[in-house]
Amino acid sequence: MDKETKIVKLKLDLIFKRVFGTEEHKNWLANLVANLLDIPLDSIKSIEILNTEIAPDYLNQKFSRLDFKLRVNNEIINIELQVHFEEDYAERTLYYWSKLYSEQLKVTESYGDAEKTICINILNFNLFDCDEYYSSYKILEESRYNVLTDKFSIVFFELKKLKNARKNKPVEIWLDLINAETEGDLEMIESATNVKDIHDIIFTIREMSADEKTRYEAEMREKAIMDERSALTNSERRGFKKGIEEGRAIGIEEGKIRGKVEIVDNLVSDMGFDLESALKAANIPEEQYNEYKRK
Repeated sequence: MDKETKIVKLKLDLIFKRVFGTEEHKNWLANLVANLLDIPLDSIKSIEILNTEIAPDYLNQKFSRLDFKLRVNNEIINIELQVHFEEDYAERTLYYWSKLYSEQLKVTESYGDAEKTICINILNFNLFDCDEYYSSYKILEESRYNVLTDKFSIVFFELKKLKNARKNKPVEIWLDLINAETEGDLEMIESATNVKDIHDIIFTIREMSADEKTRYEAEMREKAIMDERSALTNSERRGFKKGIEEGRAIGIEEGKIRGKVEIVDNLVSDMGFDLESALKAANIPEEQYNEYKRK
């Protein structure tokens, strides 16, 4: 097979969940999680996938996220893959962590019963102004650096930085696998490791890449993501231009709001987005949007 032959990409959320999201392949998932969290594989005594379903219309949905929610031992872990840059991504991750954590309190007797919650973000873009591909965040006291609680953890892996910041850690071969786009990439990974699970996953990726239906579905998912980016870019350009022009007359802050309202209206009228998705894309609360429209 030609080294330049394209493969279905593990960093595409749909493919990632199909590879790792089955009972049959829980050993692959456990090995991946152990490497992402830098813990011994044999320390994972149990692993449960909490959201296995993929909605039938997911391939064409814009602004949908296929996150991967797990219970590993007594911890809640969420894995999310993000292919393209998204404004306020760090804040969105913090919000999502808070939802995962607070949801547990509905069924527990006290705050202390809530399980440790970890959000793992695998990004195909650079988010932080640093050279390291790995960033781990906890809640610390500012001067003494004491950890407030061990139940909070958000980690990021930035794939674009991996090439120039390698430290010969086992997790890097797994990140290489997630980042692979061609047959040549798979061959390099094969020659670099003897880990059986990785070789088995490579075999599965090749099988999926040879399957016409799977390739089509992957292409449809990638197209939906690209359409999302294009719609946002065009709507932002039009909305903010109009908002800034009007901002000169009515005030900068109100002009910014008007720009976001224009983005929402453009996405709904031109791109066929539903209102909820358009509001999320423009990062404007529904109440603020409705209030402005009533003026």
